[in-house]
Formats: sequence, structure tokens, C-alpha cells
Amino acid sequence: MADIHQVNDLISIERQGDIALVCIDNPPVNATGQQVREGLQQAIEQLNAEGTAKVIAIYAAGRTFVAGADIREFGKPPKAPALPDVFNVIEDSAIPVISVMHGTALGGGFELGLSTHARIGIEGLRVGLPEINLGLLPGAGGTQRVPRLAGIPMALDMALSGRMVSAKAALEKGLIDRLESGDPRDVALKAAQDVLDGTLATRRTCDLDTPRDDKALEDTAAMLKKKQAHLFSPHKIVEAVRASYLPRAEGLKIERQAFVDSMDTPQRAGMIHAFFGERAVSGIPEAKGDTRPLDKIGVIGGGTMGSGIATSCLLAGIPVTLVEVAQDGLDRGVATITKNIDGAVSRGKLAADKRDAVLGMLTPSLEMEALSDVDLVIEAVFEQMDVKKDIFTKLDSICKDGAILASNTSYLDVNEIAACTGRPQDVLGLHFFSPAHVMRLLEIVQGEKTAADVLATGFALAKKLKKVGVLAQVCDGFIGNRILAHYSKTASYLVLDGASPQQVDDALEGFGFAMGPHKVGDLAGLDIGWMTRKRKAATRDPNERYAGDVADRICEEGWFGRKTGKGYYLYDGGAPVPNPEVAKIIDAVRAEKGITPRDFTDQEIVDRYMTAMIVEAARVVEDGTAKRPVDVDMVFLFGYGFPRFRGGPLHYADTIGAKELVSRIETYAKEDPHYWQVPPILRKMAEDGTKFADLN
Repeated sequence: MADIHQVNDLISIERQGDIALVCIDNPPVNATGQQVREGLQQAIEQLNAEGTAKVIAIYAAGRTFVAGADIREFGKPPKAPALPDVFNVIEDSAIPVISVMHGTALGGGFELGLSTHARIGIEGLRVGLPEINLGLLPGAGGTQRVPRLAGIPMALDMALSGRMVSAKAALEKGLIDRLESGDPRDVALKAAQDVLDGTLATRRTCDLDTPRDDKALEDTAAMLKKKQAHLFSPHKIVEAVRASYLPRAEGLKIERQAFVDSMDTPQRAGMIHAFFGERAVSGIPEAKGDTRPLDKIGVIGGGTMGSGIATSCLLAGIPVTLVEVAQDGLDRGVATITKNIDGAVSRGKLAADKRDAVLGMLTPSLEMEALSDVDLVIEAVFEQMDVKKDIFTKLDSICKDGAILASNTSYLDVNEIAACTGRPQDVLGLHFFSPAHVMRLLEIVQGEKTAADVLATGFALAKKLKKVGVLAQVCDGFIGNRILAHYSKTASYLVLDGASPQQVDDALEGFGFAMGPHKVGDLAGLDIGWMTRKRKAATRDPNERYAGDVADRICEEGWFGRKTGKGYYLYDGGAPVPNPEVAKIIDAVRAEKGITPRDFTDQEIVDRYMTAMIVEAARVVEDGTAKRPVDVDMVFLFGYGFPRFRGGPLHYADTIGAKELVSRIETYAKEDPHYWQVPPILRKMAEDGTKFADLN
């Protein structure tokens, strides 16, 4: 009978003759919390002190090996023992220690495996060093041990990308020594016996020399300087990996200092905010409770958006009925969906042998009546209220009782759409972002009469589709597009007053956006904003400075951006270059308005643009369109390309401070008092010293 001893609540030792099995049992993901760290160290020290075991095998209970740090410890003072110290104890053990990893071994979990003297992977294992996603770097030996086992290029790739590596690739690179199948305990027992029999070799990773590859280090450092100069931890990763040339103690000291330096940055704080914010948005009461079925979904409209939504549902395993009004439109929609699915296969997101089955769940139709049995229908047609009302009136008579009727509208009033049905309680907005099968944001728009279970089902759908669902109330543009409509005017004002579109884009890309606003406009299609401005022309405030002159004239030329080959930029297959004709349009508009252009620094551009974004974001929280500041932040991180390391517009606002923001707004208001107004919530925060974080 096995002799099992509990070191503490989470770590046990099972003795089988000359073998000691150390089990980690800390559900759900065996995170490296303080009790796990302490128990592991005690187990290794105790077994070495006793000296009866001849091999130690570490494995984990449950569905995965150690999947990383304990997030409950984030932001709290560290408790001993520290992970690097525990792993040194394991590596220095006089008794050979092996690890058996299954599921995922991430961050500290993978570093645990690296500290053992041999590593066994179980089929399906994925390993990774994802710390860069939190603005950090591996801080428990990852930058020191991976280079010794797999070389500097592999270490740099894993630490800088944060990507997970398959068991097969890990075996090929030497990160694991064997790949087995079976129960982790059984595999651990067999592997330990192989050590005793001499058929599984063991060695300390720290005794290996890192193969020199100065070129990989230099090339990576140069690339980061060019492309990620604004980030902190990637440069520290290169510094730490370079230190793997040194003896273990010296290398670990440099790694640890790089980790501590990264911890003490606004970037780390921003990325931690993003990490927790992604979870917080679905933790609200509205996302809980009873839900309705989601066994079959209908999508109306086979254009880019409708095809993307259908693709997303199919990839989540939900059958879709796609409805279009004409055969050519339906054919295009099916072709687009097929192309999207093939793209998922080529990117490794879908197994090739599942492609046909996924496409087999798609039912194309020219008849609205085909939606009579769906649980949820998502309308994704032109952004015109009359068209949407006509569709929802028909759906009201076609769809079964209890079916949810959703509109993918970007701006329009969901209450007005719901009112044309006899079931307004079943209607909500589901605002997907393009391309819908790629972008992770889903604004879930609550109408005045939307039932609680309908709203909860919207969040359940977001979870099924692996999207970040954020609750929004009804207003023109909801959360994201309402804020966008405001701050995008600042980009236009900057151009009218003297900056070039390229300078504005370059300044904001330097701030961290993947693309500046004029490049984004070209990508999305300048005609979309043009249609919106025309739609709202009758309600335009006569006291407001009009921001659309230049963009309107570009559209009047038939230049809508990438899809027409020119917009603010020219697109001829290479990198976009500024459209010289746009400069002439800008000069003409300035002359007509009597504007004398002036110079702006890149910092002035960033300050004005971000302040305008924060102003409207504050109003969205103030009037309840967004439930909390964190909801605004997640909308912009997952839907608008806001730099993740800055945490979102309202997290970024807290780094500036309310007093400074009020001062800026009042300064800008001397030029344009109508546009630049201090939101009451921001003025109050400036007076009492509070932050947006206090409202979360």
C-alpha cells in the first residue's frame, strides 16, 4: 500500500520504494501560490534530508500542470519563499528530480519544469512564458534556463511573443525530454523507474552552457529599438536572456532585477488593469442568471459584417442560417464565410479535418421564413433605421416565441427598433466589430424593455464566441462609437489648424496605437463616416466647429480609402504614402476658413487627442451609458486598438491626474469653448483627489 504524506493542504509526497512522487493539488489550475511554493520547497528539502528516495517525480492533479501565478497575489506584498529560490532548491537537489507536465505549463509552471533534471510532456501539453502580456518578463529562471536547453532564438521568441508552444515543438527544441500519453501519476511513476534503470538521463539545466548567438541578441535588440521603443519589458527580456551566458547565480540576479524594474512601471500597471478588466466586465449582475438557448442562430446580411458574425458562430460550434435578399449577395456571403473558415484552418485555429463539418452547419437562404426556428437572430444590414424597422417587423411575425431579436447596429436607437415589434423584451443590440470573426469586442446594448434573461444570454453568447462582452446603454454610438465621434473631431481640428494627417498618425502610433486615425479611416472606408455626417447633418449644433470639411471633400472625389486605392494615403500594393491631392484640399479649406496654419509638436497632438477621448469617456460613465470606467477601458482595448500597456483611456487618465486634465481642457477652451468643456465628474475628481479607478 502506498505511503502518502501531506506536506501541507496542497502538496503531498507518495513513496513507492525508491521513488517519491510529489503531487501538486491546487485547483483549478495549480497556481504557484505561497502554499504551493512553500510545500514544494519543504518536500524537496525533506526528501533530501531523509535520503531514502533515489528519484523524485513532480506531477499535478486535475486538468492541468501548473498554469502560472496565483492572480489573487497580484498587487500584494510578496510572501516567502520566492519562486526563484524554490526552483534553485529543486535544481540543486542531490536526488534527481523529474517533472511530468500535462495540460498547460505556463510562466512559473513552465519555469518549475525547467528547474527539474528531466521533463516529461503528456500529449496535448502546451508550454509558454506569457509574462510579457502583463508588462513583465519571466522572473524565476525562464530567461536563464530556456537558452541553455533550446538556444537564444527560442528563448527570445517565447519570452517576447508570450505564445504557447506545442508538446511536439517543445520536444524538438529540447525543452522536454520525452512525450508520453497516459495519467500524469502513472507516467511519473514509469519515468522515475526509467531514471532508476538508467534509460532516462537527468542533468541540471544550470550545468549546461548557453550556445553563443550574439547575432540573434543584436538583431532582436535592433528590431525592438525600431518597432517597440516605447515599451519597457521587451528590452529587459533581451538583457536577461543575454545574461544566460553567465553562471546561474549571476544570470538569475540580472533576470530578477529586470523583473523588479518591469514591475515598477506604468506599463505593467496598465497591462495588469487590462488583465483583470477583461474578467471584470462579465462579472456584473446583468451577466448572471437564467439564459435562453443558443442552439441555432440566424444572421441577416451576407456582407462583411454579417459573414464575419456567421463565421464566429460557426467556429464556436453553433449552426447558422444566413439570409440574404438576392442570390448574388448570398453567394458572396457564403464565399466570404468559406474563405474565413479556410483562413482559420491555415492559421491553426481550426483542425483541417473539421473544416467541412463546420461549413456543413451553415444554411444559406433567400427566405426570411427560414429563421422561424432559430433561438437568436442577428440583423447585420445597412445602417438605416427604415431598413432595420422593416426587418424587425417581419421577424416579429416569423420568429418563434422566446427567440431573441438582435441588431448589430453601430449607432441607431435600439429602443426605436424594438418598438416596431410586439416583443420589445426580446430585443437587444449586439454590436460586433469588424472583422467580426477576429475582433474580440462585443457591445451588448440594453434597451429600455430588454428582459434580464435576454441580456444574460447576450453575455453567454460573448463567452461562447470567446469575445469580451461589455454592457452598454442606448445612445447614439453606445460606448465606443459615441466616444470616437467626439475625439475624432480633434484629429480633424489638428489638421485644419496646421498638422498634416501623417503627422497626426505618426504621433499617435508613437503613443502606442497600431494605426493612426487617418489610416484607420482609410481601412474602414471613409464613406462610412461621410454617411454618418450626412445622417446627422440636420441635428448638427450650429455653435459647433464643423470637423468634416476635409474628409467630405475627399469622399466627394470618390476616394474612400483602401477599397478605392486612395484616401488620405495612396495604396498601390506597397506601404501607404500620403496622397498629395489631400494636401491641396487641406490648403483650400484653410484658405476658405481664414485659418493660418501653426506648428504642433507630437506631444501636443497626443495630449489634445487623448484629452478629448477622456472627456467624452468621462461623460459616458457620468450619464450611465457605461456601467464603470473599466467597461470603457475594455471597449477601447478590444475594439479600437488602444495600446494595451496603457490600460485604456480612463486608466490612462488616472496616470495624468484629474487636476492636470481640467487644466488642459480650460487651456484648450480659450480657443474653442464649445468643444472643450470640463465634465462635472472630472471637475469633482480634481477637487476631491479621487480617480476613475475608485469608481470601479
